[in-house]
This record gives sequence, C-alpha cells and structure tokens, in this order.
Amino acid sequence: MSQIKVTIDGQTLNAEEGQTILQVARENQIHIPSLCFDNRVSQNTSCFVCIVQDAESGQWMPSCSSQVQDGMKINSSTPEVEDMRKTALDLILSEHSGDCEAPCTLACPAHAKVEEYVRAGREGNHFEALKIIKERIPFPMSIGRVCPRFCEQDCRRNVKDQPVAINDFKRLAADLYYDEYLEDMEDLTGEKAAIIGAGPAGLGAAYFLRRAGIASDVYEKRAEPGGMLRYGIPEYRLPKDILEKELAHFEKMGGITINCNQELGQDIELEELKNNYDAVIMAVGCWQPSSMRTEGEELAWGGIDYLEKLASQNFEMEDPGETIVVGGGNTAMDCVRSSLRLTEEQVHCYYRRTAKQMPAEEYEYQEALEEGANFEILTQPISLRKEGDKLVLKCIRMELGEPDASGRRRPIPVDDSEFEVKADTVIAAIGQKTIAPEGVPTNDWGDVEVKEDNCRVEDNLFAAGDCVSGPATIVEAVAGARRVANGVQAYLKDDTYKPPYLINVSRGHWQSVSEDELVYLQEPDESERVEQRHIDLDKRKQTFEEVSLTFTKDEVELEGKRCFECSCTAREDCQLKEHSEELGADPEAFSGEKIDHGYNVEHPEIVMDRGKCIKCGICIKICNEVVNEYLLGFKNRGYNTKIDTAFGQPLPVDCEECGECLEACPVGALDWKVKKNEEILKKLAEEK
Repeated sequence: MSQIKVTIDGQTLNAEEGQTILQVARENQIHIPSLCFDNRVSQNTSCFVCIVQDAESGQWMPSCSSQVQDGMKINSSTPEVEDMRKTALDLILSEHSGDCEAPCTLACPAHAKVEEYVRAGREGNHFEALKIIKERIPFPMSIGRVCPRFCEQDCRRNVKDQPVAINDFKRLAADLYYDEYLEDMEDLTGEKAAIIGAGPAGLGAAYFLRRAGIASDVYEKRAEPGGMLRYGIPEYRLPKDILEKELAHFEKMGGITINCNQELGQDIELEELKNNYDAVIMAVGCWQPSSMRTEGEELAWGGIDYLEKLASQNFEMEDPGETIVVGGGNTAMDCVRSSLRLTEEQVHCYYRRTAKQMPAEEYEYQEALEEGANFEILTQPISLRKEGDKLVLKCIRMELGEPDASGRRRPIPVDDSEFEVKADTVIAAIGQKTIAPEGVPTNDWGDVEVKEDNCRVEDNLFAAGDCVSGPATIVEAVAGARRVANGVQAYLKDDTYKPPYLINVSRGHWQSVSEDELVYLQEPDESERVEQRHIDLDKRKQTFEEVSLTFTKDEVELEGKRCFECSCTAREDCQLKEHSEELGADPEAFSGEKIDHGYNVEHPEIVMDRGKCIKCGICIKICNEVVNEYLLGFKNRGYNTKIDTAFGQPLPVDCEECGECLEACPVGALDWKVKKNEEILKKLAEEK
C-alpha cells in the first residue's frame, strides 16, 4: 500500500492507505478512547466514544471506521472533541445498570474494600483480609469493635433478611495477626510534619504520612495517647490493652514520635511548629460538652467529661448513685452503661424524641435495656437545681409535631405536663463542640475551616478529624486523616491535592430494590446472620470487661457465605468506567427508565448480565470471526435491542474453555462469575 501523510493534533504522521484514523493514532501513541474497537474483528462503529473532528471541514467522524486520506488534518483532543465523547458516554451510561462498587464499600467513610476483605475472611485468608483493611483503616482492632457499621446499614442483604456482620471480619483478622503484621512503607524522605492531637485523626494522619515516607512528631496534651479511643469509649466496648497494642504498632513502623503532656498554647506554640516543620496538622478533636440551655446546667456533668474522668481513673470511680443521663446518642449510651456498672441504684436516660429516633446505635440501646437502664422518652429537661444532697431535674413531656430540617418530626411540649425528679448525678450527653486554637479560622459552627479537597487551613497548616467535621465517629476521623495526609503530600510537592473523579453506577439502595431485581452470581446462602456472643449478663452489669466476643474462624466463614458480592465483576478493568472518569461523564446526565433485560447465570462459570451490555457487538463478532462459532446475536430492534443466545438458552458448558468473548467485553456484561487468576489470564493472552 502507498504511504500518505496525515496530521493528528498537529503531528504529521506517515500512514498507509486503508488504515483508519484510530489505527494510525494508536501506532503513534496518540490516545483515542473506544469501547467497540477490537483489531481482530471487522468494524462495529457503535459507541462513538472514538469520535474525532476534521480540522478543516469541521466534520465529526468515528475514528475506528473512518479511513485516513492524504493531507487530512484531525483534531482528537480539543475541548470540543472531548465534550462530544463525554456526551456519547453520558448516553451509554443512561442505559447501563449494575454496581460499579459494592454498596458496603461506598457506605464506608474510609472506603475500605469491604467486599474484598469479607471474601478473604470467608476463604480463611485472614492475613490477606488484614492487609486489605489496613490500606484504609489504621485501627482495625478498635474500629472492629466500636464502628457504627455504616457498611452494614447499606448492605444489599438487607433486602432479604439481615446484613452481613461485616465489622466482625475486621475484628477477627486484626486480633489474629496484628502482632506480626507490618505494612509496606516508603523510605523516609527527610520531610516531617507536626501533628497536634494523638487521637484517631492525628495518629491516622501520622500513619498515612509514614506509609508515604513522611515522618511526624505527634503532640498530645493528655497524659496518654489515643484521644477518644482512650478517653471517650468505655473499657467494656474497647479494652485499653487492645488500644495499647495498636499504639505500639506506630512505634514499630518507625518515623512516628508521640509526645504527651504537650498542650498547645502552653508547652508548644502553633507559629513555632509552622516554622520548624514542613507541615502542621491540627487534630484537636471535639472536647467541649454542648450546653443543655437550661437553668442550673452547671450542676450536671458533661457527657465527655464524665467518660474522660472515668477512663483517667482506670474505670474505678465513686458510686454516682441514682443517675439521669440526658441525651440519645452513643455518648449518652456510654454514660448510661458505664453508670450501671458503678452503682446499684437506678440509671435513667431522658430523651426528647422517641426511642426509634435516637441517634445511638440500635444494639447500644438494646444492650443498655438488657443491663437494666430505664428510658424516659419524649422528655425534655427544663431546669436543674440542688436540694440538700440531691439534684432536682424539672422536665416536660413532649409529643411529635411536624418534621424539622433533619426530616424527623419535631418534638413539641405537651401543655401542663411538667414534673420533677430527684437524682444524685445528672449527666448532659447531648453533644460536643470544638475548642479551636486562638487565631485559627472557624466556620459558623465553631469548627476549623479548611479547604474541602485537601484539608488545608492556610500556609503549611492543615486540619482533620472532629475539629473539622464536628463530633463524628472513629472511622470518619480516619477517613479525614487520609484526606489530610493526601493534602500534605501534594503540598510538599508544590501541588494542590484534588480527589480523582469517580463514577458509580448503582442498582439502587436496598430500600428501593426488590429481591427480584438483584443479580446473584451464585445462589445466595439462606443461613441466618451469626448471632453476636456476649459475656454473661451478670458480669456485664458488675464489671467493665469487654461485652462482645470476637467471632471464631468458623463463624466468619459461615457469615461470609451470606455475602451477595454485589460489585461488578469487571470493576477493575471496565473500559466504560475508565473512559467515563477520564472525560467526566455522569451516569445521571440523562435520566429515564432503564429496560430490565434480565441476566443469565445458568452456566457454571459465566454470567451474562444484559443490563450492563452497551450493545457494542464485539462479543458477537469475536465468537463469529475469531472462534468461528455463532452462539450470540442481536435480538429485537431499536431501544429494546439486546444481545442473547438463540432462544435464550444458556451458553454451552465448553465456553469456559474459550472465554474469548468474555475477555473482549469492555463492561463485564459477559464475564467470569469468579475472576480467573493471573496465570489463567496470562495463558489466555498468550493463546490469542
């Protein structure tokens, strides 16, 4: 064939007559995305993601099927071209269904790879599970005990019965292997950060920085490190010997020094730290109890103050007598259940809404009931006074009115329903606030104000954790720790961190999905959720011994079989997701009804999920033109078109010996139920 000249994006290139624009571009390492091109088969021209523009005529053309001409000038990377590709992807996504990522992983604030570590645990590979967990969770032993289980709240298994007991996989893996585990780390670069606060956010930031080769000095004003892990969570939920084991791991990592009894403004100064370190991270937490806004509230303990004193005294404190705890969150439950262990008298919890509206975890509420707590719901304190050696709390009954800004029905006072109760101790556990260092910018709520993407405050000063978000959970604090570590790393390279653009196509939240709409790669296990075992109830009431017990290996294996494995089998190599994220495509750009073409899992190893299919036709042509079989074809016309086998029959069993169409599918509509291991993939590639 004769040689011709063609120009792509200003580069003049040699080409052969008969070549397509896409072929010439790829030969010269010019990136043009495509979903329907495979050089082993004839052209499809179905996705239009490879579209380019003639620089002289302005004509748009698919590069996979448009042949080059002598002197042709092509634009393949202008904003206009990329916008056209984005539109093509938006349209494809509008018909595409599935779950790019498992709902449990998306729900985790730290975005730990939940499905992967559950699978590893089910298979008995708990060391591998710990390795996966530690990519995002610096405190797996602690979080495996106290996490509120956001993942389980969004677990698709809820459609059928109860969620998978995901958190217990973390706990077992960490309990088994934490002593011998050490993560991969970059060599120390010589850069160093100062971190103010040795709680989960501060130590979490030190963890992620150290893995990137950046050392840190952590300054803590209290006598011992741990922050809320030590002083805010009682021993019966998180034994301190567990915390000590996790803290010792930071020393084993090297490059992290923890300095206690160092208070900002007294022992250390912010400006001095900023001058002496490459970066400074504030992670001072939320330690100021919120006000009850009632007369005499100074007579009540603040919830976090009560828990801090208890922890500081090694959970040996004077008998509080008859106790009233005001509040309905996790801190309130911790105060209630701690008080039950300290006194023979009654312990009450007063909450202004209903029990169902309590922000505390359901299991915390139930366990408090089991241990003897008395709950007075729809009850609002009005004032507090002292009479002799007793405290008198005046309250009013409430009823639910119209919904407020949170969506919950607003509690309103019931006329003439005031009453008084006496107690020895009153604890106000209704929230906490940030005490921001002087001169540090704050938002309307009094929390430290940072740039959302990189957690930067100003200059080389950053912040993370509760002092930024307001009072939250431990797993949310370590999620913030990773964000701030990313921000610091970029700053030290004279850059600004921007989170990567990610898309997620979803079948929907479990509350909006019926069981018939779920796609099962294997028939789901019908077993009930493994029941959490506890120590004896009498012991629970009298000691601070850990209440819940770690699952056994057998229990984790049984529980792992209940997992639906919701995420896409092509999650790691989906070309639609890759190009969509590259070009900023949006699954919600075009909305409308998606046709349910169903799926077929009758083949023992192959899934055909037609909802994912983008109708590129590659599988049909691979089967026909490469394998010389005619097992697949288009059915119906127009919007109802789908790819299927003849008469909807399952694929022949011997298709597993080939797998050509599966490896060519750009989206996982045809895929292995269980991804082939690397050796098999390599063998398939060599045979092509």
